[in-house]
Amino acid sequence: MTGIHPSAIVDSGAVLGADVSIGPYCVVGPHVTLGDGVSLQSHVVVDGWTTVGAKSRIFPFASIGTECQDLKYDGQKSFVEIGERTTLREYCTVNSGTEEGEVVHVGSDCLLMAYTHVAHGCYVGNEVIMANVATLAGHVTVDDQAIIGGLSAIHQFTHIGRLAMVGGCTKVTQDVLPFTIADGHPATLRGLNSIGLKRRGIGVEVRKAIKQVYQIASRDGLGLSDAVDKIDQTVEKSSEIEYMIDFIRGSERGICT
Repeated sequence: MTGIHPSAIVDSGAVLGADVSIGPYCVVGPHVTLGDGVSLQSHVVVDGWTTVGAKSRIFPFASIGTECQDLKYDGQKSFVEIGERTTLREYCTVNSGTEEGEVVHVGSDCLLMAYTHVAHGCYVGNEVIMANVATLAGHVTVDDQAIIGGLSAIHQFTHIGRLAMVGGCTKVTQDVLPFTIADGHPATLRGLNSIGLKRRGIGVEVRKAIKQVYQIASRDGLGLSDAVDKIDQTVEKSSEIEYMIDFIRGSERGICT
């Protein structure tokens, strides 16, 4: 059964799955789809062309799918996708896109803590954690299993790699290599996320190869294309190494060193 508190405002055009719970003073817009078991606790606004995946939880005063803060925005139709089993805590904001048809995506099994912000054009993968007041500017990409520390600010068009960790109060202006730890103002790489790699079951030989890539890309003083060539010639390949090569090759803002 779906439970809607009498004080909530749910547009007749909204699509609600089974066992949805909508608490006091929530507002749900006409183009919203809430999957099975979604919970809006209270004072939550979900608007725009927004889809929230099954069993996700949204806490009080969060605002999802509302108009983006890009001054170029002029009413274009865009979309917000929230995956399954994702938790959005108090005052979290996920804005709509800027361009026609643009999708702002937050994956499944994520935790976005209080006051976190996901701006227009962002893509956030699965199992990502954003600690309190972590902020993504426009068109940021955060790959799976990354962790962004509290009070951190991520510059527009920046790419955060898989299993990377960004320390609290960090200013990120360049791409953060997968499997590494970045910290500082501005961010610099401080080493590998060794504990994260072990917890994810990545073997010793692959971890050694990842360390080689880290050293070549961030410490050898090479340009991106030269770094890719050296990695290609000297490092034993695996799916993780191929991913790192693609990450470096696709960097638009350069790599944190």
